[in-house]
Parts: sequence; structure tokens; C-alpha cells
Amino acid sequence: MLKICVMGLGYIGLPSASIFATNGFRVVGVDVDAKIIDVLRKGELHINEPGLKTVVCAALQSGNMTVQQEPEEADVFIIAVPTPIKEDKSADLSYVVHATESILPVLRKGNLVVLESTCPPRTTEDILSLILQKSGYKIGEEIFLAHCPERVLPGNILHEFVNNDRIIGGISSSSSCKAKEIYEKVVQGKLVLTDATSAEMAKLMENTFRDVNIALANEVCKIAYDLNLDALEILKLANMHPRVHLHQPGPGVGGHCLAVDPWFVVEKSNNAKLIRLSREINDGMPEFVVGLVRNMLLNRERPKVTVLGVTYKGNVDDVRESPATKVIRKMKQENIEVCIYDPYVKNYEFALANLEEAFLASDLVLVLADHNEFKYLAADELGPLMRTKQVFDARNCLHHDKWKVAGFTVKALGKNKKPV
Repeated sequence: MLKICVMGLGYIGLPSASIFATNGFRVVGVDVDAKIIDVLRKGELHINEPGLKTVVCAALQSGNMTVQQEPEEADVFIIAVPTPIKEDKSADLSYVVHATESILPVLRKGNLVVLESTCPPRTTEDILSLILQKSGYKIGEEIFLAHCPERVLPGNILHEFVNNDRIIGGISSSSSCKAKEIYEKVVQGKLVLTDATSAEMAKLMENTFRDVNIALANEVCKIAYDLNLDALEILKLANMHPRVHLHQPGPGVGGHCLAVDPWFVVEKSNNAKLIRLSREINDGMPEFVVGLVRNMLLNRERPKVTVLGVTYKGNVDDVRESPATKVIRKMKQENIEVCIYDPYVKNYEFALANLEEAFLASDLVLVLADHNEFKYLAADELGPLMRTKQVFDARNCLHHDKWKVAGFTVKALGKNKKPV
């Protein structure tokens, strides 16, 4: 039975480890955070992902998977640790470097090392390869090294891990083939072989494509306010063209992919001008939203805003790089009281409230995440709790007519024309 050591038990590492384990591999899951190890050993999860708890518990109870803080000898090492950005927008590769260095004492000839973490181009070739050379083995011949970027959507990770096509980029053809032999045991999608740097760049382009197109929609939204137009109507009309598919505007772009990955390209090339501008447009949307909120709170003394949802997307608990956090910080800087309700989030930078507390004496309901639960809120029951019945739907996810019937003034991002 092949043994796999998975470094990092977060949104990517934990599903990867448990899926390999339930497919007959012996898996050692490693995370430096003792709290995560303790939670997993109790049969609980530190992240929220549909179906994941069942798979993790099955992997642990079968004995195929164990979890601990230190790596040990294995046939395959999969590195799936975070790659955040620093304040200067450059990649923070400290987690990748530490994880790679930590496996040096347990590396053996013939081992395969796979980097799943998203990273700037040439990370595998220029950083991991050099670290692994310290083992004394020839990289690409005695130690095999590949980059196999994750391609999953939070909220549907288990299905997409198995069914999506995967890119495998080795630093040598033998490295690519070794990695393919492992992934083909669990992945039903196509496995496409390339070199490591091309695999890194392809992954970044997948997310950059979406980020750039969202930036176009957000810019259309801003222009529509300038011209007193309905941005959503414009986008709808444009999308009637058979070769046009414009995205929808929003309060910003979050998550560990779209809000981060394009910066890895900007870091490596001065020619990434469109990519940089798109990132700046999307990063500027939280402040734009706060400006619209400010206009709805004119003449309110000590205004209070009810924030519905702080995750970067609906129906998940992931708050990484969420634009909602930036919106809240900005409102607090402007002395706007903020009360937050999110049924998915347990731990957050700011205090969370229950639904009634969040609405009590509020002047505005601000929707920043499109959780399904918000569509079914009883506007007629929550309205009387408020001081001023207003809604600003920055995600365009509510049933607006229902709120209007309950006496609310309703505005939505890009949907309402500027008053003449």
C-alpha cells in the first residue's frame, strides 16, 4: 500500500488526504496547528464543506488516515499549504518553504513531491527544487517533483476533486509520469501532462480570466452610476448577443484564488498591465459600496448598519480575502455602527450577532454575501425592529418585491439609477 504524506490540512489538503485514504492509500495528514489536529482526532472539522465530514470520518475510522503535526517517511509528499499575499501584493511563500524544508529529514530515494498550492511561476523550479537538492538526491531523477494545481470550487470540492480535469507539471518527464500514476487512482477527469512552470501559469490564468471579467462588470457598474443607467439591464441586454457573456458586478472579489492569484503574475512580469488594473478595480469596489451606503445614511445620527453575510461567496464559511471585511472596516472608520449576522461563520474578525440583534434599531440592511437563507427572511417581521427600513443588496440576491411590500426602500448594486 503506497503511503502519502499530505502537508497542510486546510480547504485543499484535508479533502485531498481523505479522498486518497478512502481510495486505499495509507495517508498521514500533517498540520502545524495543534488545534486542527485535536479537532480532527475528535471526529470534528475546522472547515465547512458539504459531505467532507463523512469522508474524513470514514478515512480516520478505517485506519487508512492519521493526523499529526510532523511529517514522516512516505512514498509521496503532497504540499497543500496556503500561499497568501503580503501587504506589497507579493506572494508569501513562507508556508511552502517551511513545509518543503520539514520533509527533508524524511525524504528517501524514489520519493515523489507534489506541490498543489497555487504559486507564482517558477516556484517549483526555482524554490522547491533548490530546497530538495539539500537532501543530496538528484531532483527529477532520484527525487521526483511536480506541480499539480488544485481545481476545485468551495462548496463542491469533493465532486470536483474527482471529476475535474487536472494539469500535472513535472520538472522532468519522469516526474510528470510518477505524479500521474498517483492521481489517476482517484481522479476520473483527464490528466494532462506539461512542465511545472506551464502548470503554474495555467492555474493562475484560470483565476485571472475570471478576475479580469469581473472587473469589466464592476467598471460597467460604476460607469452606469455616472450616466444614470441601470447596469444590470445593460449587462442583460449585452448578454443577449450569442458570443457575449458578461459577469455581474459585486462588492469586490474574495477568496484565496481570484483575489490573490493575479498578483502572482503581476509580481513576475511588468507586462501584466491589464491584470494589475483589473485587480485594482476589484479591490476598489468595497470603498465604492461604502460610498453608496453613506448616501443612504445621510442625516442619520449615529447610523447603524445590519450586515448580512461576510463570506466571500454564498453558502460557504470561507472569509478569506472577503470584500465584506473591507466594507466593514471602512464603515467602522467612518463611525458607522455595524452589526453582523452570518449563519455560516463561527469565528470572525468582528463580533457576530443573532438575527434579531443585528436588525434592532438599524438604519440599513446591507447584503454582502448571497447565502440562500437570506432569500427567505421574513421582511415583515424584521422591519419593525429597525429604526429606518432600508435595504442595499450588494449581491442582488434578495426578493426585492417582498421587501418593498414590507415597507422597505430597496436599492441594489448597479440596479438603481442615480437620482436626477
